[in-house]
Amino acid sequence: MTDGPRADLARRIAGEVTLSDDPGATLRKWRTDFDVSQTALADQLDVSSSVVSDYESGRRESPGIGVVSRMVNALLDIDEARGGSRIRQYARVVGAGFESDIVQDLREYPTAIRLSRVYDAMGATEVVRGETDRVSGHTVIDSIEAITRLSSEEFYRLYGESTNRVLVFTNVTRGESPLVALRVVNPTPNAVVLHGLGEESLWEHAATLATIDGFSLAVSTRDIDEMLAELRALG
Repeated sequence: MTDGPRADLARRIAGEVTLSDDPGATLRKWRTDFDVSQTALADQLDVSSSVVSDYESGRRESPGIGVVSRMVNALLDIDEARGGSRIRQYARVVGAGFESDIVQDLREYPTAIRLSRVYDAMGATEVVRGETDRVSGHTVIDSIEAITRLSSEEFYRLYGESTNRVLVFTNVTRGESPLVALRVVNPTPNAVVLHGLGEESLWEHAATLATIDGFSLAVSTRDIDEMLAELRALG
């Protein structure tokens, strides 16, 4: 594990926590993102789990930069001890030329898995059946940031190692913009999930476009942090 990606990620997390209006909630977000329990983090810090709980809930005064630095490094130490998957993931997103506010997660699975399993992890409802029932990875992107900032070539790079994947758009209200944007990308991913809306709120032409382009289309309203945690477990 090189120092570069770890140091970059440490600065990002520490900066986000320090500048947050709710540092405790931001700490909790990153801890759950790393799939680390309060007890595991407390053990790494050599403190009681109530200390971590108090910081995250705001019962303790907002942590200073020293405490934030210790917590961040403890998370990264735990990740490295587990093989460094989260640090590598961050390095991959940045190395592909994307900011992490655009790409929320991008990973490959050890083997191709059934699409239904991915949908179960997301609490997604399939609206249109696609041409394949297995996928090899997923990419989760912020729809507004991606559509306004990425070119068609950059959209294609979101696929990672293969188009045989689920492309998830978050912060969606109707789905019109993401689906129209995909029309200029060739080839399209095998499955698209629009997160943040139910089937009743879906753009009326969404199913038609998905059918024409041959990809599975699904919607999900599951809590974003829970959804990401379940997706990361697949990879």
